Amino acid sequence: MSIRFPRAGLLLRAVLLPLLAAAPGTAATAPPAPEALELASVHAVVMDVETGDVVFRKHADVATPIASVTKLMTAMVVLDGGQPLDEWLTIVDWPRERSKNAYSRLRIGSEAQRRELLRIALMSSENLATNVLASHYPGGFDAFVAAMNDKARALGMSRSQFVDPAGLSPDNRASAADVARMVRAAHGYPDIRALSTGYQHTAQFRSPRYTLPFGNTNPLVASSRWTLGLTKTGYLREAGRCLAMVTMVEDRPVAIVLLDAFGTRTPLGDAGRVRRWMTTGHGGSIAGAARDYERRKVRALLEDGGDGVTATAQ
Repeated sequence: MSIRFPRAGLLLRAVLLPLLAAAPGTAATAPPAPEALELASVHAVVMDVETGDVVFRKHADVATPIASVTKLMTAMVVLDGGQPLDEWLTIVDWPRERSKNAYSRLRIGSEAQRRELLRIALMSSENLATNVLASHYPGGFDAFVAAMNDKARALGMSRSQFVDPAGLSPDNRASAADVARMVRAAHGYPDIRALSTGYQHTAQFRSPRYTLPFGNTNPLVASSRWTLGLTKTGYLREAGRCLAMVTMVEDRPVAIVLLDAFGTRTPLGDAGRVRRWMTTGHGGSIAGAARDYERRKVRALLEDGGDGVTATAQ
């Protein structure tokens, strides 16, 4: 007897076929070939969120700056703390030594609810909001950062470290494999799923009363061609363009982690290539400038010793 998959895509086959391999007469279909997927991002992981199985990895064990993707860890620590999401918090400024690249439209001394700050940190990458959340955590800012690192260890993120809740420091580092573990864990929080995937939001403040509009830093949330269950972008000069998200592919949630890419559109193009590869087996081509950037960065990693780097995707 042969078993057919009239509508199932390649990801679903990759998950189901090993379970059927022992059954006599079962037809076997190979999963997508890794070499058929070329990405412009230097580091990448594609993971089945339900099973935790990694279906694609590229230089996935190298610790690298992750910029504002950090905020997924920040959100988990906030929610794990159990403090009321409707509590009004005073907007406090960054410590002087942490003020680099920390521009914000929030008014120092005004107030916002914890949920509001968490929302704009996730969907719009509002940096000062993370400082406010950390400063109002039991024990303050330093205790919050310590909790981030404790959470990372609990999740098995062995190549990660955090020094601030926003990702402004290039010393916030993780491997793509560790970020995938973080994304899978964050996807288990309904509040993170809901707050990170909004398209637009008008935040409310008081003392004095004012409002500010915010938009999502990932334009895919507005596309009818994508169904996102979680998203976070990031950028620092040292980190390149980063994207971590969960999307539906053939009715299954898939985590896509893309770190250190060239240009704002490159991670979005890589995400499209991942989805195309998973449904057709072919990823498509990448632009010349993005390809040159990726090759240059990989050469630099290899010259630095290549710990965790492979010459090709694995």
